[in-house]
Amino acid sequence: MAEPAKHKRYEIGEWSEATEPAWWARLYVGGNRQAAEMACRAACFPSGLCVTLDETTYIFGGGTEPGVCIGLIQYPPFPEQVGMLRARAITLGMAVAEASSQWSFTIVTPTENIFYSRRNQC
Repeated sequence: MAEPAKHKRYEIGEWSEATEPAWWARLYVGGNRQAAEMACRAACFPSGLCVTLDETTYIFGGGTEPGVCIGLIQYPPFPEQVGMLRARAITLGMAVAEASSQWSFTIVTPTENIFYSRRNQC
């Protein structure tokens, strides 16, 4: 039986290194993990974005709520300007919050903590 043809993309070579200035964002959103995962998949697929998704529990004075923490980093093989990464984090946060029926979400970066809310502010 003949060996399957190999695709260049999947051939293994020597280790190489790529470096970019570090940047990351963590998005904190309450709600259902499955809804968050589907929103992340939709955001990642057409754009090449890659994120992590961890389940978490929010504990507050009124009780607890399940939620997720989504990680987004500067990925050296496909570098982007920090402004573009920040914009992608905001767009992703809004999409996940909408899919999870949430009123708010928070993005934490190395330089800022950004709270987004759809509630009427007093």
